[in-house]
Amino acid sequence: NIWFGLVINDGLNLSFIKIMIQIIKATIEHSELIAEIGKQSFLESHGNSASTDDINRYILKTYNKTAICKEFENPKVQYHIIYFNYKVAGFSKIELNTSNKDIHDLNVTKLDRLYLLKKYYGQKLGSKLFDFNIQLSKKHAQKGIWLAVWLENQRAINFYTKKRLLWGDHI
Repeated sequence: NIWFGLVINDGLNLSFIKIMIQIIKATIEHSELIAEIGKQSFLESHGNSASTDDINRYILKTYNKTAICKEFENPKVQYHIIYFNYKVAGFSKIELNTSNKDIHDLNVTKLDRLYLLKKYYGQKLGSKLFDFNIQLSKKHAQKGIWLAVWLENQRAINFYTKKRLLWGDHI
């Protein structure tokens, strides 16, 4: 558990607000929750980037309890859920020891998903979850981390650019 304090001065009084941020490792029992967060956050961030039929097909295929449960069968896959003041705010999915056609080293992590619900944008939760995954990858002796970003998702591209990720040809 991580909590942050915020002191507010309204000119007359000082008040202290405790902000709780918690990141937990998800289990197969969280599959339905992850599917629901995935559906909602994907629609919020990508809903206008393809036809409604294409978006709906992707969501039905990717964000259902059965598909998420199947991913938990892969020992390289780890899901983490981030909570903000005890409410689910998003999740991440990494896959350890996963190369791609441009990265041949076996000791690299694929950051497959980092999703936040729109109502939690601006709370620095994406940064906290990203940094958590970087540290987790280091703990697993990974030499690097890679990801793919949907070209239409300018918000994500800006986020990862601020995080100083180097972009390849396949943005």
